Amino acid sequence: MLNYTWLLQWLVEKREESLRSMAALNWKPFVYGGLASITAECGTFPIDLTKTRLQIQGQKNDAKHKDIRYRGMLHALVKIVREEGLKALYSGIAPAMLRQASYGTIKIGTYQSLKRIFIERPEDETLAVNVLCGILSGVISSSIANPTDVLKIRMQAQGSLIEGGMFGNFMNIYQNEGTRGLWKGVSLTAQRAAVVVGVELPI
Repeated sequence: MLNYTWLLQWLVEKREESLRSMAALNWKPFVYGGLASITAECGTFPIDLTKTRLQIQGQKNDAKHKDIRYRGMLHALVKIVREEGLKALYSGIAPAMLRQASYGTIKIGTYQSLKRIFIERPEDETLAVNVLCGILSGVISSSIANPTDVLKIRMQAQGSLIEGGMFGNFMNIYQNEGTRGLWKGVSLTAQRAAVVVGVELPI
């Protein structure tokens, strides 16, 4: 009977500790980080789309993109609007927003959470620790959000020829290329995010 009472008391104490931990967890960095990233994405998306179009043109191994169609960013913007319509500048905006909702949210939230793990007191905060937290949060968030990045780039490349929307393109990649197709380029994406976030957030 004594053992049972002790066990029950121990379980109640652990439950109360868990509830206190959940109450102390600050979700604001995750939410605000995601909202800020989505807002920035909507404003800069046409520029990102033209960057993708400029990068994929002139490929020798892909007949669809072998021609040099754009001379620069401004020329690409004007030509896309004339030939495909204004709506084409936002081709792939759905996965881009989903990417920012995941990548941006996880990036900011993970950065703040890692800082709380490594830094017990505000006076212990150093640039080196902040950079390390930034690098780790960049790698983690970009790796998780990589499928949305693949979707965004594929849909940007298609432009006005997009068929099936975000879900249709997702299923097309999964059926034809498997899970590996959704994580294409993840190592390079993670390396880039490590550098960008490692510099961006600590400053």
